[in-house]
Amino acid sequence: MQFSITFRHMEASEAVREYAREKVDKIKKYFPDPIMAHVVVSTERGYQHAADVNIQLHNGLLIKGHEVTEDMYSSIDLVMAKIERQVRRYKERIRSHKARADLSDIPIAHTIFASERASGATAEAATAVSAAASPTAAAADVLHHVVRTEQVVARPLGVEQAIMQLNLVGDPFLIFRNDATGHVNIVYKRKDGAYGLIETPQPH
Repeated sequence: MQFSITFRHMEASEAVREYAREKVDKIKKYFPDPIMAHVVVSTERGYQHAADVNIQLHNGLLIKGHEVTEDMYSSIDLVMAKIERQVRRYKERIRSHKARADLSDIPIAHTIFASERASGATAEAATAVSAAASPTAAAADVLHHVVRTEQVVARPLGVEQAIMQLNLVGDPFLIFRNDATGHVNIVYKRKDGAYGLIETPQPH
């Protein structure tokens, strides 16, 4: 297993490094090498200790977890317990997953926007632009700006495998390349607990 750890807003600790390595090493009993694991430990507001674990398996599947407590060792324990529960749940399906060689990954730019209320001359300008674009939006004075842009990879997966990967990483949605169609799709978890699938149309 390739293991690395990053310390943020705290001093590097050999004790924490070895403790995290020992906990992450338990994943090896489920899957063969190569396995790459990266752990990020950090302190927030001086008393909250966060542990983020990112694991990439031999077949390209990703497993992620995040926990925050008032003790770093407890955070590592909890995040690895969560990951191990997910691994046991999907163990056989993960083992049977084979990396697709017939379809290439597609890089996707994922941009996150934030909204804020405009004021003064800025608000007047925003309202004027909104009114020009749509008469019903004349009162709109909300501005949007980019918080960050991330590069994500749309990996080739089946829909069921994409749902499994979504649960393994714990994200609200997953962008993937449907290996049945070759198109970029998005799978997400709905508020009712079901899963939604967004399919991109076939270009003409």
